[in-house]
Amino acid sequence: MRQIEQAHFMNKTAVVILNYNGAHFLTKFLPTAIERSPEAEIIVADNASTDDSVEIMQRDFPNIRLLTYETNEGYAGGYNRALKEIEAEYYILLNSDIEVTGHWIKPMTELMDQEPELVACQPKILAYYNKSRFEYAGASGGFIDQYGYPFCRGRIMESTESDTDQYNDSLEIFWATGACMIVRSNVFHELGGFDTDFFAHMEEIDFCWRAKNVGYKIKVQPQSVVYHVGGGTLPKTSPQKTYLNFRNNFMLLYKNLPSKRLFRVIALRLILDGVAGIKFLLEGHAKDMWAVVRAHFYFYRHLSDLRKKRAALSQNYISQIYQGSIVWAHFIKGIKKFSALKPEKFS
Repeated sequence: MRQIEQAHFMNKTAVVILNYNGAHFLTKFLPTAIERSPEAEIIVADNASTDDSVEIMQRDFPNIRLLTYETNEGYAGGYNRALKEIEAEYYILLNSDIEVTGHWIKPMTELMDQEPELVACQPKILAYYNKSRFEYAGASGGFIDQYGYPFCRGRIMESTESDTDQYNDSLEIFWATGACMIVRSNVFHELGGFDTDFFAHMEEIDFCWRAKNVGYKIKVQPQSVVYHVGGGTLPKTSPQKTYLNFRNNFMLLYKNLPSKRLFRVIALRLILDGVAGIKFLLEGHAKDMWAVVRAHFYFYRHLSDLRKKRAALSQNYISQIYQGSIVWAHFIKGIKKFSALKPEKFS
């Protein structure tokens, strides 16, 4: 297991909120984050907002460090840019549309302190508008199946579960959600941060996969709880979100899959994406169908660049991958709960 060299920083923890046109979220959730995070420095990085986010920060939160940028580099580029300016042992990447609870930081930092091979972890993510249910983007820990489809402990495809404390144990996971992730700063920079070509969506899965490929671990710490609105920047029905999800999933797989599985998985995904495109069209979502086509053409056009990225990385057979199809399990077998998946299929 990879061991992490301990670094010494003036600040132990920095909570970094990347904001883009989220003035209403800053007004609503930042006061609570400030009140409930006394042990951390809170920093807002504004990703070239065109609303009044900067004015609100300067007027209502003058004591909070504000980083401003003139171009929107997306989630991946935005955080990479901001984190280069911040010194702390741990970064907590926090979406602007999240309400934190009391004492939410300590369980995660204690876990990171106790396990030196741990590079990142996430809290339990519940839905802000229905606080008894898990939220789509992370739930109680992220996983992935052998064909590259992500899902969570508490969320399979679009089905989210009620939280009855069934997933309250801390365990190793495949990916931690970018909505709220604590990450060891020196390792974040050692691994090159997020891949900026992802722009937004799945860059955190790519980061976690790259980290696991070189021997680091990712965990969930459900003793920490936050509430996520979700869809704050791009709504779920956005064709641009469809494009990014399909495009980035291809990049994710091509960069990180072991060689012996690469061709088979990519070939199958081309077929499955074609089926998804036809389904979009039949449901009257022609723009989403075109988004899938655009995603495929991006992959073909940038294959040379992706080969270079792949060549610079390690690709290993690693744990926490579901050795089955979550699409088959959900849509054909009717499985809607993570607990219904066979544990022996995770290896």
